[in-house]
Amino acid sequence: MGMINQFKEAMRMRSEMKEVKRMQNEIMKATVSHTNGGITVVVRGDMLIESITVEPGAYDEVKAGRPSRFETMLLNVANAALKKAREMSQQEMQKVLQANGGLSALFGK
Repeated sequence: MGMINQFKEAMRMRSEMKEVKRMQNEIMKATVSHTNGGITVVVRGDMLIESITVEPGAYDEVKAGRPSRFETMLLNVANAALKKAREMSQQEMQKVLQANGGLSALFGK
């Protein structure tokens, strides 16, 4: 392969890597949420919880002397939101990689 072709290939790979990095940044900012039992958890693509909202009715378990039920509900909603965020992140990265010809194209194999 001539030097010009190598340079063109390097520039193409650089462009593809910039696109992957751009998409990673977008994914990190994207949010998903899950709601159940009056509890809503919002998670960003970087797997950090952005917010938790609890409607007044969700506290009924605590008021009834069963705080462990409320804690279990909160844990389940948080885990479901984190799972959605992980799935969203994986799907978006797959789209980017497919658009760029897959990992082998990115790494010249």
